[in-house]
Amino acid sequence: MSESSRRYAVLREASFDPKLPQYYLLSGMIPFIILIVTIPIAIVYYLVGRVLIEKYIQRLSCTLTERTLEIRKGWINRVESTDPLEKITDLQMIQGPIMRHMGLHGFKVEPAGQSSGPTGHLISLIGFVDAHGFREAVLDQRDAVGEGRTHASHTKPEAKADSIAGGDVVGVLGDIRDSLQRIEKQLEHRSDL
Repeated sequence: MSESSRRYAVLREASFDPKLPQYYLLSGMIPFIILIVTIPIAIVYYLVGRVLIEKYIQRLSCTLTERTLEIRKGWINRVESTDPLEKITDLQMIQGPIMRHMGLHGFKVEPAGQSSGPTGHLISLIGFVDAHGFREAVLDQRDAVGEGRTHASHTKPEAKADSIAGGDVVGVLGDIRDSLQRIEKQLEHRSDL
């Protein structure tokens, strides 16, 4: 468990479909089979790939906390990503033809300002059980964090609007001023380095 999931309550842990190893094996073997000459390589890939794919899937995890989406994957090349929910612009659902045939779903995490080449996403995961439900849970929690409430404390946006309309405008403006001053100090400190 990572440092941030210890700080924030875990809201949802992704589980992966048991057909995921078959998907990886099949999608890896198709290019070898299409080329006909490389069919013997496809057989070797099938035998060796099963073990490697199992180890890869054992390392695969996706955790939604109150403030972050934590993703771990990889066996040889490990990737651990902790994305603040307020930085996630979308979770794009993906389902290729092999995935569709096997009934698998996945998504790509798209953080704000991320430019990771032609794909434009930070990381993608395949084989979620209830991928649509997990995606909705992440987006709902992201919206809750953006509105200044967490899973544990749900303050209605209407109540916030009522307090502003009820004369707390000065307090809100003071909070904005203080935030801007902190940002300016941080920027000055960074420019001095």
